[in-house]
Amino acid sequence: MNVQRTSAVAELTGVEHWTKKGDIRLFLWEKYAGAPNASAGTIVFVHGSSMASQPTFDLKVPGRPEFSAMDWFARRGFDTWCVDMEGYGRSDKTRDINFDIANGADDLAAATDYVARTRGASQVLMYGISSGALRAALFAQRHPARVKRLALDAFVWTGDGSPTLAERRKKLPEFQAKNRRPIDRKFVHSIFSRDHPGTADDNVVEAFADAILALDQSVPTGTYVDMCAKLPIVDPEKIVMPTIVMRGEYDGIAGFDDLLAFYKRLPNADKQFAVMPGIAHASFQQKNHRLVYHILHSFFTQPDPAYRG
Repeated sequence: MNVQRTSAVAELTGVEHWTKKGDIRLFLWEKYAGAPNASAGTIVFVHGSSMASQPTFDLKVPGRPEFSAMDWFARRGFDTWCVDMEGYGRSDKTRDINFDIANGADDLAAATDYVARTRGASQVLMYGISSGALRAALFAQRHPARVKRLALDAFVWTGDGSPTLAERRKKLPEFQAKNRRPIDRKFVHSIFSRDHPGTADDNVVEAFADAILALDQSVPTGTYVDMCAKLPIVDPEKIVMPTIVMRGEYDGIAGFDDLLAFYKRLPNADKQFAVMPGIAHASFQQKNHRLVYHILHSFFTQPDPAYRG
């Protein structure tokens, strides 16, 4: 365990953790303010297909500290965690597999086991974005008792109405033929230009690219294969905890009607559907990221219903 403290004014602590999934080493990163007593709850953030966890959730942008979602939520009383899925970032990349969504759900089982042992958090608040939302949803479907509230951002159910996936399917044979795909700065830029250019500041995009490429020059193909050829992966009727579905106004992954169909089938009446104006795909790196934080914070701090009928 490696503890890193920020300035005394911020009173934030970052802690490196490692756990195992069988013989596989997984890297976890924790941030909290003061002490890790999680007065507001414990959040586990789940990253997407093309980058590890810290660039997504603890991004450092010169002069823009608010782009660390972990810092923002830690200052509001949450114990915040993220985990590099197997095949990404600092976690093991040794197995010759494509690290699909089901494998990521296994990673979350190992990660939440560790969080429970280390901090006593038997239930967590879970946020996943893009294929991370699929990983989070599948994990929640398999382990409903472990997730108090679930947030699915840039989610996809069947893939209907997704122009990004329609384009991606044209390269499906290439993704199926190998277990990893290369990424570079041009690719990271494309995340912000493919749907609606201008939704993110250039310096944020460059900082995001720097952080991603410092950890990975290639990423697994498994989530791309799953999202192009194997949807649906999640059964909404088995997602029983309170759930919010979050969709950026311009997101090319998340088809609007597809998400509404998924949302209607969620069995828990404690559910929300949020459309985020001016947001494309990478919500936490957008100009309107504070709006995303507000929506998520409101959902994670919502009181449980006193009356169920």
